[in-house]
Amino acid sequence: MQNDHSWKKPYLIEFPKIGNPHEGYISVGEGGGQIPFEIKRSFWTYFTPESIVRGRHAHYQTEQVLIAVTGRIVVITELPDGEILTFPLEQANVGVYIPPNVWHTMQYSHTAVQLVLASCPYDASDYIRDYSLFRQTWAK
Repeated sequence: MQNDHSWKKPYLIEFPKIGNPHEGYISVGEGGGQIPFEIKRSFWTYFTPESIVRGRHAHYQTEQVLIAVTGRIVVITELPDGEILTFPLEQANVGVYIPPNVWHTMQYSHTAVQLVLASCPYDASDYIRDYSLFRQTWAK
């Protein structure tokens, strides 16, 4: 638990966009390079109804990068001190870094595909799914 108020903040990462409109593009992200951790898990979400808000959790340890491979995703983060940051993602070469201890939610356009790169394998005990517990954890 961090109680010195020096937690990391989410931030946008712009990946290289290599190519041209006639042939298409490729973007590359490497752990230890643009991605500030070694990737241990990846997953993607898709066909999420626009009325659904996903996420609604924080992690004790896991770091993530969220990328809208297609469509639009609005990521809203809340830091332990209550600071709220909003990240609209709508370019396939831009992602948002989500450090541990940051509450986050995502809302999608119906055609959105979200790629998530994570620093840890799935572990249910790493999730803080109760918002009041999230607030209490860092209130001290």
